[in-house]
Amino acid sequence: MIEFLKEEKVSPELIEAAEDFAARYPVNPRDAERIPVPEGHYYGKEIWEQALAALLCGQNLLLSGPKASGKNLLAENLAAVFGRPVWNISFHINMDAASLIGTDTFRDGAVSFRQGPVACCAVEGGFGILDEVNMAKNEALAVLHSALDFRRSVDVPGYDRIPLKEETRFIGTMNYGYAGTRELNEALTSRFAVISMPVISGENLERLLKSRFPRLNGRYAGQLVQLFADIRAKCENGEISSRPLDLRGLLDALSLAQRGLDLHSALDMGLTNKSFDPYEQGLVRDMIRGRIPKKLNLWDGR
Repeated sequence: MIEFLKEEKVSPELIEAAEDFAARYPVNPRDAERIPVPEGHYYGKEIWEQALAALLCGQNLLLSGPKASGKNLLAENLAAVFGRPVWNISFHINMDAASLIGTDTFRDGAVSFRQGPVACCAVEGGFGILDEVNMAKNEALAVLHSALDFRRSVDVPGYDRIPLKEETRFIGTMNYGYAGTRELNEALTSRFAVISMPVISGENLERLLKSRFPRLNGRYAGQLVQLFADIRAKCENGEISSRPLDLRGLLDALSLAQRGLDLHSALDMGLTNKSFDPYEQGLVRDMIRGRIPKKLNLWDGR
């Protein structure tokens, strides 16, 4: 990851500070497997510098942006750069305080406290990724206030106060476009440094595809980028829903094609069929046919 940041021409001072951070805070061996090994890289020098600077200053991050803007990928990349174990917390409407902090459990004939992911981050100095943080009820999120502000601690009712280790950080992601999302509590928002994530550019999407699939024919990499742009344009114009605009789905489709599946069938599985409306499926298939020929040499060297 450090070499990648250097290739992206990210500020050398920030890179050096991130390396120092990783060296200064060793990871408990039992948590080493939680340090992510990203399959892909987030491309965007300015966003990288904003994120690195905020985390180095001890701030927590909120990554806000539309679908397919790389929020979760950046969060995972950041944890890898800083060498921190990750606890992923996927928010939903029924999330409560016990799901975040922990709850009582019966062990060895006695009641004891079983730590939740927020408490684990506090104790182990991890990075907590708060995925789709604006899907949870504000009452549940209130328990994070003391962890995210100057107090840097978690109060466990009936037990004790858990101070956050100096290296603990939280990275939230949010997208207002998903069903079930809500306005984020202003008190909670004020506890984050917020980065507005831009839509991935065509150039960076092509770089992502080629980095994940080095043998991908350059001509068709460009066509896939244009296909994704076509789908995005129709979403923005209200002609189709955002369901087929799925960057993970595009990468999954190429993985299927790499296994030998016909690319059109793979794109159906990764993009088209994410919508369950037959008319919308037809529009997406028409875009695919317009960009991708039925017979093609998708991989160089074949």
